[in-house]
Amino acid sequence: MSGRLLILASGSAARRQMLLNAGLAFDVVPADIDEDSVRDVMIASAPHPQIAVVLAETKALSVAAAHPGAIVIGSDQILSTGDDILSKPGSREGARETLRTLSGRTHWLHAAVAVAVGDDLRWRTVESAALTMRDLSDADIERYLDAAGSGIFGCVGAYQIEGAGVQLFERVAGDHFTIMGMPLLPLLGQLRRMDEVAA
Repeated sequence: MSGRLLILASGSAARRQMLLNAGLAFDVVPADIDEDSVRDVMIASAPHPQIAVVLAETKALSVAAAHPGAIVIGSDQILSTGDDILSKPGSREGARETLRTLSGRTHWLHAAVAVAVGDDLRWRTVESAALTMRDLSDADIERYLDAAGSGIFGCVGAYQIEGAGVQLFERVAGDHFTIMGMPLLPLLGQLRRMDEVAA
């Protein structure tokens, strides 16, 4: 291993835990970018997976510029339903509306990850997963919101599939790590190629 500093350019607890569980030593430096502006500029003309890629690249390059020589990991996830992209609900009312929108439908999670060193974008990839939510009555939604608590207000889709949120679904097709927010296995492969993790 090269011993270079590894940085996760994200404040996501799920992404941090994935890297910790994989045995990586790293610092966390959340990228300070206007994600909404990037998303809004691209949404009319870019495929949704590409938006996730650009956000991951922007995060990685933003933090890498301030940490010369470090290997910086940027990651982002987009939730799309047809032509629409959903944002984090932010409140119980927002979560309620999100769940009503997703109820009985299939939505897609597009998770991207990028690696940068300085101003050099070394690598990036995106993976997608399809999730079908069961039909939810208003009573189902209220029971779920009571059980899940306020932690889901910061989660796109208003669920944490690793917890009570799994009860919302009929079918899930895709990689677990992609659903959690970062394509971990391709990332670990890239870090091995860069001699940043043990084989």
